[in-house]
Amino acid sequence: MQKDRSIKLVQNIGILLFLAPALILIGIYIIWPIIMSFDLSMFEWDGVSPQKIYVGLKNWKDLLQDSIFWHAFLNNVKFIFLSIIIEMPIAILLAVLLDRGGKKFDVFKSLFYLPMLMSSVAIGVLFKYIYDPSFGLLSGILSFLHLDFLNQDWLGDPKVAFYSVVAVICWQYIPFYMIFFIAALSNIPHELYEAAKIDGATQGQYFWRIELPLLSPSIKTACILSLIGSLKYFDLIYVMTEGGPSNATELMATYMYKNAFASFKMGYGSTIASAMFMIITTAGILAYFATKRREA
Repeated sequence: MQKDRSIKLVQNIGILLFLAPALILIGIYIIWPIIMSFDLSMFEWDGVSPQKIYVGLKNWKDLLQDSIFWHAFLNNVKFIFLSIIIEMPIAILLAVLLDRGGKKFDVFKSLFYLPMLMSSVAIGVLFKYIYDPSFGLLSGILSFLHLDFLNQDWLGDPKVAFYSVVAVICWQYIPFYMIFFIAALSNIPHELYEAAKIDGATQGQYFWRIELPLLSPSIKTACILSLIGSLKYFDLIYVMTEGGPSNATELMATYMYKNAFASFKMGYGSTIASAMFMIITTAGILAYFATKRREA
């Protein structure tokens, strides 16, 4: 008995030694910055001077009364909704079509995945030119089709700017979920398709009654990933609009960046970052348990 305990202790020590490098990196680059963000939220600091002024919960009180932050939060919520209802159906459709096509469609898998290989900065700059109301590609296409009345300032009009940027983000991330669903489809036994075919099921019936139910765990996972990613999204929106015009495309992350690094309000920016951490963590946990409860 004592020997078994000694062996188990040695095994646990060995496991900890192997995990130690990863745990140290996680502690330094993830856990410690989170702790520091909460700490800095209690101070008024410009991020440069050595002196930090302790203000207690003042930054948190200001955040609760900050209409721009709550507007940014609502934009994040809209972003979650639009991402899921646009990206998931299109990604599933493409995944099913490419999976049915077999090896003949392998080249299309590579082509469709290209947006994910481009940097967000490059995509943002590219689409700023495409959306240009005077000389952009989109305005040229509308003019060619004699639909000039549809042309507008896609990134300058507060009513359409948010949806214009979300369309670009969806275009970039649909390939990621497409590959995700292709991988899930590859795990469905081919014998099910053969059996359904023998029973006289059509392609549509096979999809709705067999493929889609078997894809549901992957769809739930993809929705959670989209939810978390949408709550902390930053780069492409900042490149294209910097949260404008008139905060129409402002997200929590862009608002945090502008306060911390543009306005040098490091304490208030840390407060926004800490609030984002709490919101994202809570949303992720709730989504996880909601999907687990449905599975049970």
